[in-house]
Amino acid sequence: MSSITSGIGGGLLGGGSASKTADKAVTHEQMLDAAKTNAPMATGGDVAGGCPRFAVWPRDHHVTIYEAGKVGDGLAVRHRGEITQTARECQIQGNRVTVKYGFSGRVLLGPRGTPGTVALPVNVFVTDAKRARVSNERADVQVAITADKPVGYFSAVRTVTFDVPVGSRPGEFEVFVGFDQTAPGAG
Repeated sequence: MSSITSGIGGGLLGGGSASKTADKAVTHEQMLDAAKTNAPMATGGDVAGGCPRFAVWPRDHHVTIYEAGKVGDGLAVRHRGEITQTARECQIQGNRVTVKYGFSGRVLLGPRGTPGTVALPVNVFVTDAKRARVSNERADVQVAITADKPVGYFSAVRTVTFDVPVGSRPGEFEVFVGFDQTAPGAG
């Protein structure tokens, strides 16, 4: 079972066992379409079918990039990125979990921004029940912005696979995405 939900409260895409497949797979196009719509955002974060929850890390659903040395100055904003939608599906095979996740959003050109390709760093990581990181991946989302279209959209679909230790359940793990707040000019 698949669905798209808000990146703010978490994503819910079903799955649950190796024999169960998604009715509607998480795709790049699906995520990009979701980013471009103004659909109401859900705030749920329930774990479906024992799969790990996928959510945006608190306070990292957006990032604002400023001119060098002017962090916090509203007139020095180069661009702002926002993660607006998340989705996930998973398969569980024994103690191995594979989560296919997607996220999408937009980048807005600020008063000091220049048209072109904007690359914003994101972190994706898996945590266990004690919030210890099991895996970590850094990637960039790239968006083309033009002077006549100061809003650009992005989407990404990736897969992460990890082992669940004996005595733990897949639903105790969580997959998080968020903008890297340590990027140059971030504030």
